[in-house]
Amino acid sequence: MPKPYPEEFREDVVRVARNCGPGVTVEQVAADFGVHAMTLWKWMRRSPGVH
Repeated sequence: MPKPYPEEFREDVVRVARNCGPGVTVEQVAADFGVHAMTLWKWMRRSPGVH
């Protein structure tokens, strides 16, 4: 079964979430990209880099 989101898309969303300004939540970033907040949290945990 193919993954619903391409890897490049996942990396872009994680990068935006990690670099967002103060007061911007992961939930807001997820909504902007049309993904569920828990999905974004999971991608961030699995992604290499600063957690």
